[in-house]
Amino acid sequence: MSIEIARAYLEKMGMGGRVREFEVSSATVELAAKAVGVEPARICKTLSFKLKDGTGILIQVAGDARVDNKKYKEYFGEKAKMLSPEEVPQYTNHEIGGVCAFGVTRDDVKIYCDESMKRFETVFPACGSSNSAAEFTPDELFEVSRSIAWIDISKLPEAE
Repeated sequence: MSIEIARAYLEKMGMGGRVREFEVSSATVELAAKAVGVEPARICKTLSFKLKDGTGILIQVAGDARVDNKKYKEYFGEKAKMLSPEEVPQYTNHEIGGVCAFGVTRDDVKIYCDESMKRFETVFPACGSSNSAAEFTPDELFEVSRSIAWIDISKLPEAE
């Protein structure tokens, strides 16, 4: 099970005790926010992409952020192409609904954190299953996920 991969990874980092499992699904931003008890924006979603050369890209973003295709292309030099549902576990070791940057073993997967998360004291990424999460400060998440850079490839919803 991929939650075990994520938990083992976090245990090696001294953070295994942060993993929380829920009786309810946390597979979407909205469900995760209800399970955790926070606003949806504080849920960290991990988006998975593939570059033309086959390199996998995981970008951890705030729950209310969307990828800005222009910013993505400026940063990566090509149009955003998400991994297919079949490719997600091959690149991440996790199924859709529990994708996270914990326990990714492929050398051709690069992990990034999006600036959208820096608005919050803490955020809650999934931990390998559709009913789990853990709480980290954005800087802790950057470190524990072995991110290579803070990037700005997202756009936030318009203020109402």
